[in-house]
Amino acid sequence: MTSPPQSPSSFHRRFDTDRPILGMVHLPPLPGAPRFDGDRTAIRERSLADAETLLEGGVDGLVLENFGDAPFYPESVPAHVVAEMTAVASDVADVVDVPLGINVLRNDAEAALAVAGATGASFVRVNVHTGSAATDQGILEGRAHETLRTRDELGLASDVAILADVHVKHATPIGEQGLERATGETVERGLADGVIVSGPGTGAETELADLDRVVETVRELERDVPVLVGSGVTPESVGEVFERGADGAIVGTAFKRDGQPANSVALERVRELVRATETG
Repeated sequence: MTSPPQSPSSFHRRFDTDRPILGMVHLPPLPGAPRFDGDRTAIRERSLADAETLLEGGVDGLVLENFGDAPFYPESVPAHVVAEMTAVASDVADVVDVPLGINVLRNDAEAALAVAGATGASFVRVNVHTGSAATDQGILEGRAHETLRTRDELGLASDVAILADVHVKHATPIGEQGLERATGETVERGLADGVIVSGPGTGAETELADLDRVVETVRELERDVPVLVGSGVTPESVGEVFERGADGAIVGTAFKRDGQPANSVALERVRELVRATETG
């Protein structure tokens, strides 16, 4: 029998704040990816450097993602991707003292859970957990029924939270499923531990009206499930994001040099946004 979802209090207890800022560790192209440059050592050095810079800047958690592997496998990634991500995540986990999350693009929740279980990560991000979406990888279908059972089978139900996107970026929902219905089904039927609302693409601003709709839907369900903003948060917008009811934010592009997602993390950019969070 599938375990019930974790409570947000369980999720928030992982952090030193009720409004965590999670920084992205965007992995360079891994071995096997079209743009892999042949240097495994450089991947680990870059990932560790970004993780340490994010921590020095004051983030409350990290999300490690195979960002550089485009074009992405739509669902199941090969074993070598899981192996490389596990190796890098293990290196990162050894040097960080904040919660670590795993996202295996484009939508391999099973692999993310496997990496999380092997490295002691605290949560996974699932891009399409319920419903279906048209993407550049083709049609992606939610597999909540498999993901929840896999988490149980791996003995991770009390250790690894499932954060699921609603109307995930770089995708178009299939069918007449509005944001409210998608949120409700992700929480009520998909049993996600938290939901993520984003803009249309990497670094794109999340519409505040969309955040309002997701927050209100979760409140109406009377389920204490955290709502995180997954893209476009900046020092200028972070205060209002939290005022509108967000429980946390996942930040990638705004932390990068020149605001370019493929670049390394810039310490002053991290500090600026974290300061804005503390004073907002």
